[in-house]
Amino acid sequence: MSDPEQSAWQEQRRAAATDLAAAAEARRRADAAQAAELLRGFAAEATRQGIPTTELTARGDDGRARYRTGLRGWYLRRNRTLGVGEDGSFYILSVPGGLRARLTGVTVPPSDPPLVVGAGGRDGESIPLPDLLHLRLDAGDDWE
Repeated sequence: MSDPEQSAWQEQRRAAATDLAAAAEARRRADAAQAAELLRGFAAEATRQGIPTTELTARGDDGRARYRTGLRGWYLRRNRTLGVGEDGSFYILSVPGGLRARLTGVTVPPSDPPLVVGAGGRDGESIPLPDLLHLRLDAGDDWE
């Protein structure tokens, strides 16, 4: 392959990779928007059903310590690693932690929600978001 042919081929590969990355990001954004709508519906339905909110705490990286977040909502997993705020925002409740966090609490920003919770994790730990939300609503007060 001559240098001009090699350069053209490399440019085509770069363009294809850029297009694939853009398509993947567009899919991720669309999935997050759909999941966010499901979470807002969950929050409204949980409120309508009178399922009480709780103060959401975050777990430290060591897995033992829990930290105040100032957030109220519902846990989505019994292990308290995921939560939904009263406004339907999605939170991953894991933080670095430390002494300062223990004293002052932590700030947990909302995250883009997935349509499949736990995707890419160990077998049996992933669940479609609509199914998880139905399980959570069906459990009512008896989630923890």
